[in-house]
Amino acid sequence: MTELPLLTATRAYYDTVAEEYAERVRGAFAQDVWGRAMIGGFVEEVRADGGLPVADLGCGPGHVTAHLDALGARAFGVDLSPRMVDVARRAHPGLRFEVGSMSALDLPDGELGGVIAWWSILHTPPELLPELFAEFHRVLAPGGRLLLGFHAGDDQPYTGRKRDDGVSYDIHLLSPDRVDALLARAGFTATARMRGEGTRWPWACLAGAARK
Repeated sequence: MTELPLLTATRAYYDTVAEEYAERVRGAFAQDVWGRAMIGGFVEEVRADGGLPVADLGCGPGHVTAHLDALGARAFGVDLSPRMVDVARRAHPGLRFEVGSMSALDLPDGELGGVIAWWSILHTPPELLPELFAEFHRVLAPGGRLLLGFHAGDDQPYTGRKRDDGVSYDIHLLSPDRVDALLARAGFTATARMRGEGTRWPWACLAGAARK
């Protein structure tokens, strides 16, 4: 099957910037008080539901996976970029990290108690989000928890500055209301929502549960 160009481009970008990206996002996450609060609530709900495994999709260098593990979740990470997965495995050798696409997960139906996509759905064009959310719903057990974090806007695209090596990236500033509606259509019930002002763009966190 031919891979979508956006997956090829996204993998190429993160393979190129893996080391420097890891340093930058670890520091940003350490200062993200409200984001960590949402993650803490997400883990509490997963554990209260029985503690099935949690997939950190688009895990990057593994900092969120490690945070989930420290909070008591049975967490593992999946990322499109082999270089990024290498960084995650070196930084967190006791945790499981796999190369894969979050739009086509190598997981059985209903396997997970939680799915978190922390600033990783933003590379997906809005028109492809229904397919992505359907895949999230497929791998979650009934009542399984979902947590999304992303840059907020009106679904407008943004192309990052091209590096000297020619590598760049595209993201989408996603509408929280549209994401909420698409999640409902994919079989999720909204449970929590938070919005804030970032240093560059507004941000949003949405939590939900897979309807039984």
